[in-house]
Amino acid sequence: MDQKGEPEKPDADIQGDEYSDEDDELYEEFGDFPGRLKTSGEESDYQEEIFLEEQEEEEEPVKKIPEDFFYDYDQVASAPFVSSNSGIPINLLTVIYSFGYDSTKRNNLHLLDSQTIIYIAGNQLVFLDLKTAEQTYLRSSSGGGIGALAIHPDNTYFVVAEKGFYPTVVIYEYPSLRPYRILRGGTDEAYAHASFNFNGLLLATVGSHPDYTLTIWNWKEEVPVLRTKAFGQDVFKVTFNPENEEQLTTAGSGHIKFWLMALTFTGLKLQGYLGRFGKTAVTDIEGYMELPDGKVLSGSEWGNLLLWEGGLIKVELCRHARRTCHVGPINQIMIDEGEVITVGDDGCIRIWDFETIDTADAIDESEMLEMEPINELRVGRNVKLSSMVKLFIPGNSIWYAQDSNGAIWKLDLSFSNITQDPQCLFSFHSGPIAAMTVSPFTYLMATTSKDCTVRIFDFAARIYLAQLSFRRGGTALTWAPRMVSHKGGLIVAGFEDGVVRILELYDPTGIMMFAGRRKIIAAQLQMTQVFKPHTDAVTALAFEQNGEVLATGSKDKTVFFFTVGRSYEPIGFINAPGPVTQLVWTPKSHDISFLMVICENGYILQVPVPQPRETEELATYELKELPIQCFHFMSIKSRILRDIEIENRRKKKEAKEKEKEEKRKLRLQMIRQMQTEGEEEEEIVEEEEEEEEIEEEEPLPEIFIPPHPCPVLCGFYSAPGKFWISMGGYDSGFLYHCKFPTEQSKSMEEQQDEPFDFHHVDDTDNNPIRVISFSLTKQMMFCGMQDGKIRVYILRDKSLNLTDMKNYWSFSVHDNDYGHIQALYPSYDDRFVLSVGGDGNIFVYNVLSEEEIEEGLRAAVPPPRIGLEPDKHIKDIEDPYAFSIEGARQKREYDQIMKEVEEIKAHKREKLKELREEFQKLLEKNAELPEHMQLHRHEFDVDSKVREDTERTTVQQIKQVEKELAWEKEKHRIALLKLQQRCCCLAIFPPSCIRLLC
Repeated sequence: MDQKGEPEKPDADIQGDEYSDEDDELYEEFGDFPGRLKTSGEESDYQEEIFLEEQEEEEEPVKKIPEDFFYDYDQVASAPFVSSNSGIPINLLTVIYSFGYDSTKRNNLHLLDSQTIIYIAGNQLVFLDLKTAEQTYLRSSSGGGIGALAIHPDNTYFVVAEKGFYPTVVIYEYPSLRPYRILRGGTDEAYAHASFNFNGLLLATVGSHPDYTLTIWNWKEEVPVLRTKAFGQDVFKVTFNPENEEQLTTAGSGHIKFWLMALTFTGLKLQGYLGRFGKTAVTDIEGYMELPDGKVLSGSEWGNLLLWEGGLIKVELCRHARRTCHVGPINQIMIDEGEVITVGDDGCIRIWDFETIDTADAIDESEMLEMEPINELRVGRNVKLSSMVKLFIPGNSIWYAQDSNGAIWKLDLSFSNITQDPQCLFSFHSGPIAAMTVSPFTYLMATTSKDCTVRIFDFAARIYLAQLSFRRGGTALTWAPRMVSHKGGLIVAGFEDGVVRILELYDPTGIMMFAGRRKIIAAQLQMTQVFKPHTDAVTALAFEQNGEVLATGSKDKTVFFFTVGRSYEPIGFINAPGPVTQLVWTPKSHDISFLMVICENGYILQVPVPQPRETEELATYELKELPIQCFHFMSIKSRILRDIEIENRRKKKEAKEKEKEEKRKLRLQMIRQMQTEGEEEEEIVEEEEEEEEIEEEEPLPEIFIPPHPCPVLCGFYSAPGKFWISMGGYDSGFLYHCKFPTEQSKSMEEQQDEPFDFHHVDDTDNNPIRVISFSLTKQMMFCGMQDGKIRVYILRDKSLNLTDMKNYWSFSVHDNDYGHIQALYPSYDDRFVLSVGGDGNIFVYNVLSEEEIEEGLRAAVPPPRIGLEPDKHIKDIEDPYAFSIEGARQKREYDQIMKEVEEIKAHKREKLKELREEFQKLLEKNAELPEHMQLHRHEFDVDSKVREDTERTTVQQIKQVEKELAWEKEKHRIALLKLQQRCCCLAIFPPSCIRLLC
């Protein structure tokens, strides 16, 4: 580390390069490298054979690190940032529990001992006790996130490969959790995978974008031995061959690569060559394993096994009738007790015969071989297995599996009469958390995500309570205020198909239940009403301060209003100029209640509370008469930067003028002391002129307006008609203070409004504030950042003018790459803060120190309200294409119109039928008359021109249709002709002659 605390840039001159064809064809097949090192066995001292030769050549011997040396964890671990001289305590927020799990991250489940698993949660390392569900945490050292984990073969150490600017690899001792070694300079931005060799003396790491560096470490001495570029695309995995530690394998996006540590004329090097897919389609390779004789068995995206030998695919293994080994990608392959185990995306674990695979060979040109698994285990429905781990103890058949759909499973692979069924130990949200809301009454939290579930947690007692599953993913949540539900158990959830559901949480026993009791079925979540106000995802929900109106916003550019009561009845909707991202009601301190509608494309609307009305007879729910105030954000960032540049230049100019004045005084003194005048004096004048020429200023930065509007991420009211907003994209870096125009003279599309004030926010140019919330006293402003950090500003001015935003507290908690904060709220009493992120993690923070929290703290699940029918079944809206409320109203109006049209048509048909019958009677009477008195048929035509016009129109329409279908007609005529010619050839000549002719 340098004096500023920045990581040192790694040395680039490390032996090792990528093998190429220019190395005099060192091999013909894998393993035939000249000069290859030979080991005396698995127990040989690998370091003495490979590394000591190079160490002897060095002039200055490397000082070995003592075996008992450890780093201080408090110095290694990342710490919160606190503004200098701010007085903010560094432990303002402390992570006390994690309810989430980044289940989609590769290899994010490891086993340290029989009852402790370890996984990555953003910038935290979580140690989870399988028996007690208690958690222990380690923080990342860089604050930039954690890329990969690896466990030592002896389970005495574990590796934390981090992310950030030149990240480190920290090796901790277990179970003491003390930092033992720190490896530096292995990659530029992030590590993708790490792996020990069989005896644990060497460590291999591979980096991610942009360098994809493969490094072999003598980790106990913190020395990088070999380094080279692994590939030009993402590398998922690197491993040593357990039987031959000189061989390594890397695999990833569209490739697999085989490596050998070999002695060449220039020293020890890593030589590698890509596997060639040949006739087989190129595939991403997630799982593979090395066989004892050097062959490699890998998976594929379509589910078959590929056996590699000499850099080529020797055979592709499938099941009988060419069925794939797994349905979907194979994520992990391993050998256990002489059998090959494969883990697939289809939720199946299959056991294969090792001998059959090891001796497999293609029997025909297809290069495929059919075989069946010895045993298989289907874990369950909607299970997507990513990896499995176990303690390699003789006779142990218990595995722990990572389910990408948000679960950790305990699996028994003994395949005997007493084999236990798969057991789901822990269940989490899968993928990014879409929304969170906190109870205004007690320590309860609700979350939802695209995994189609709504979950309830007691964050004080740190337990999961209840959940409901639906057909579509959740996108928005809000907890009803006290004036809506005095019991405190009402939750409103919005979903990606435009449906809104009213959910009620209650204690099924009817007795006030404290979460600390941990009893079975501690809480029940029930749907009480469902309706569909939108045609696209619901993005925002908000209760009016008095609890009389519920507003819902959506991506379909509409805001719907409902009256709140036993049942939620629609009032109407307004159209917004863009997709709605946030709805904010004015606080109680404002005299008049308004709703602020924040749209993604830079529009902010303000509308008053609509009054309930009788909607039964209305043709549409649209509130056309509702007055709307509009603010259309116009970028001023380039002007702000220009003004800052002008001010900086002015200050520099003043400083230079002052410096020049001092120099001018010195020159005058020198001139007076000169004895002669002439060239020397002229030189002084020339030097001054040259300085003036050099001081020509560069042109000021131009005013720039983004061609596309930047997204409005969040906002809040500061005063009646005034509000702050945070922008993304180019306009990030500032909070903008805006106000609604008093007069709306132009249309919304033509309107351009500028903020009247702004506040610069440190380090947010490419890292905008995504969410903002406040404590009850308005003394703390909580900001969730794009990079997963949490900021807390201490406000001394409660007017929300943000005049004192200089001092803040900041800490990296979620993943810095994809863990952007989705929601951030304090608890109802400001004792806790909760955050959810795009990395699937849910963190609970303690605002005070652990000692200051009362031990008996717990949440209370409300008893069922009077009139609630727990067994009553509410018919859900499961069809994603079901009509919205407005769509249903328009459909009703359309059906009514069509019914009236059909009635008119039926009346006319009846009239025509009567006329036909009357005309037929006239024809019959005409036929009964004497022949000389009968009228001819054409004499019945009242107006012959009508018939002629009809016939002319019909002929024109026929010609038009023929013209439109002329090309299609000719195409089919030529195709028929060719088919007839082909059939004639087949009838005359035998097939062999036809092949020769073709």
